[in-house]
Amino acid sequence: MGILLPRTNAALDINPPSGSESLSVNGSNWLWAVTAIYVVSFLAFFATSFVARSGEKIFHYLFTIALLVGSITYFAIASDLGYEVIPVINDKPVDGWTRQIFYPEYINWVVSFPVISIALGLLSGVSWATIVYNVALSWVWVVSYLVSAFTTSNYKWGFYAFGTTAWLILAFNTLVGGTSAARRVDVARDHTLLSGWVNLLWLLYPIAFGVSDGGNTIGVTPAYIFFGVLDVLLIPVVSFAFLFLSRSWDYGKLNLAFTRYGRVHHAGDFPEKSTAPAAAPVVGEQAA
Repeated sequence: MGILLPRTNAALDINPPSGSESLSVNGSNWLWAVTAIYVVSFLAFFATSFVARSGEKIFHYLFTIALLVGSITYFAIASDLGYEVIPVINDKPVDGWTRQIFYPEYINWVVSFPVISIALGLLSGVSWATIVYNVALSWVWVVSYLVSAFTTSNYKWGFYAFGTTAWLILAFNTLVGGTSAARRVDVARDHTLLSGWVNLLWLLYPIAFGVSDGGNTIGVTPAYIFFGVLDVLLIPVVSFAFLFLSRSWDYGKLNLAFTRYGRVHHAGDFPEKSTAPAAAPVVGEQAA
């Protein structure tokens, strides 16, 4: 079969890697596989938005964006594009040791983490203020890690600490506050399942960053095997979990009934949904 369908990955020949620690061909192969998972998931998820009921497409929209951005960023990394070569400060075998840092990964997170935060917030029924707060926390987390990765002194660990603090607050909000609110709209079981899975994965991101772009304990290829597994389990898997579980959710009770009038608190009667003719006004009666 290999003779009939030869497979070659010329990405690193066309876009040669740089730095003492750089992406390998096997690493690029793995990242192409992750890209394929994202692209197929995006196409499948986008297709389901055409069969979803009107007014119940909010999760389709959110995760379609996350999957599309993930497809683009993993395409860039697999192609060995979108990187900077940064001098290593920790665990360097010799002076002048450098490492490839791929910033598209952080672009992926700055979109996907807020999408997860918004989705969990909408499901739990927390206020819009809480949702915005959680989105801001996710941005602080990712941006702090990005600055840490590009800092060439041990001051990087200060940014790492700030980012990790933001993650801890976000984890508390989505696990404790979100679950408490979800009980009021009878989706506590599903919310606990989803938020528990998300936060289990989020727990591993500080570890993955600390041993890769942060501490240089593992090389670029092992790092992106680690990140790739986490990202696939976080976005494609959680996307379809939302899609599957949402079949039993009451969007009206969740305050997620979107109509031409916007988001409403009660999916009541609207003119475009009414089949009965409107009652004729009584002659001489003053309009309300």
